[in-house]
Amino acid sequence: MRGPVQLGFARSVEPIVPQEVTITRVAITTEADAEKKGTEIGRKYIVPYGLYRCEGYISANLARKTTGFSEEVLSLLWEVILNMFEHDHSAARGKMAVRDLIVFKHDSELGNAPSWKLFETVHIQRKDPTDSTPARTYQDYTVTVDQSALPSGVTCVRMG
Repeated sequence: MRGPVQLGFARSVEPIVPQEVTITRVAITTEADAEKKGTEIGRKYIVPYGLYRCEGYISANLARKTTGFSEEVLSLLWEVILNMFEHDHSAARGKMAVRDLIVFKHDSELGNAPSWKLFETVHIQRKDPTDSTPARTYQDYTVTVDQSALPSGVTCVRMG
């Protein structure tokens, strides 16, 4: 995305464990279908669970100067991000959901700190670090923000 809002590619916080499943693509309902089609069994790879982290940026200065981006539009953006998977639960999306939206607000339109400093305050850890099995739910993780490491003029709001 270009403009005052930019989102990066999401990355998994741990290695994912893909699984191969067998699927039926077409139901064969008659003997004639069976003779023509042979097998309609296929394979598909799925990821039973993965926790992904995506980082994004909003340039308040560019938004004000170029697009007229307002607080009302910003509130709508947060709502859209939080609900982005709620209207498409196809097989490809399954139970995908935004679980936490961490927003850093700056007192200054030009920012009070570089984004990397803020992103480094977000920590994601397994609740049981000795568990070597793949995570299966969001509850397997603890997501924290080190509020004491936030620079002056920056506040953190968590939504989700």
